[in-house]
Amino acid sequence: MTPEELRIIEYPKLYEPRLLIGFSGWMNGGEVSTSTVKYISDKTNARKIAEIKPKGFYIYSFPGSMEITSLFRPHTKIQEGIVESYDIPSNEFFCDTRNNLILFLGKEPNLKWEEYSNCIFYLCEQFDIKMIYFIGSVAGLVPHTREPKLFCSVSNAELGDTFKHYGISLTNYEGPASIVTYMTSECAKRKLNMISLVASIPAYVQGNNPKCIEAVTRRLAGMLKLDMDLNELQMISDEFEKKISEVVEQQPELAENIKKLEEDYDNEIFNHEMADIKRWLEDQGIRVD
Repeated sequence: MTPEELRIIEYPKLYEPRLLIGFSGWMNGGEVSTSTVKYISDKTNARKIAEIKPKGFYIYSFPGSMEITSLFRPHTKIQEGIVESYDIPSNEFFCDTRNNLILFLGKEPNLKWEEYSNCIFYLCEQFDIKMIYFIGSVAGLVPHTREPKLFCSVSNAELGDTFKHYGISLTNYEGPASIVTYMTSECAKRKLNMISLVASIPAYVQGNNPKCIEAVTRRLAGMLKLDMDLNELQMISDEFEKKISEVVEQQPELAENIKKLEEDYDNEIFNHEMADIKRWLEDQGIRVD
């Protein structure tokens, strides 16, 4: 029986489509999660096919300071005394039939994770989805001049082996969980495949990060074999990096710290992700330190 919180608008013709999920909230640093999914959805002209109704999943009134409570409340716009908009959280599924892809863009729920996730799992059953991708991002020790690092957690070990070939490291983590972790663990029980891809992005760059969005979108497009043009996003990314670098140059102490960050980043990439090349060079008598 269809969960009462889920509304399916139409059933497009698809064959074992992939599901790509983006959430605002816990793992959306630089707005990489939501902006990546929205960009792919817009670029592929994906159309809305379903939604999860927000009632019962969110806390609107939360005790604490105004800075904290404002994170939970719906957004509104009032112009000359007239309420022009009152926006509640949206959780929408979009379909790209050309790429055999369903995209989900939502806000991580505060309450009833199980019921919310069941809406997604039910839609997976209806469309015969076998593979779920989540894309997220967290702040890390990554310079803005380099690619964000990608880490993953998976619903089964074979998936981890598969994605190592894309240069993605397996996550080692202990701490507060997200709904994505809950869903990944549930997929193992439901015979679904799920991978949570998390980009580590510059901690010192605040707000929307076009460079990281471009890098993640490009890698996802490659993994999913999406037919889409990323030239516009690349131009925006290059311009963003240029502006950040100009700001950094005006702050010598920050520039020196970022230079050290670049050296550490490059050494880690070479020592770990390119270990085979390093060993080969050393076997040839070429020093790499």
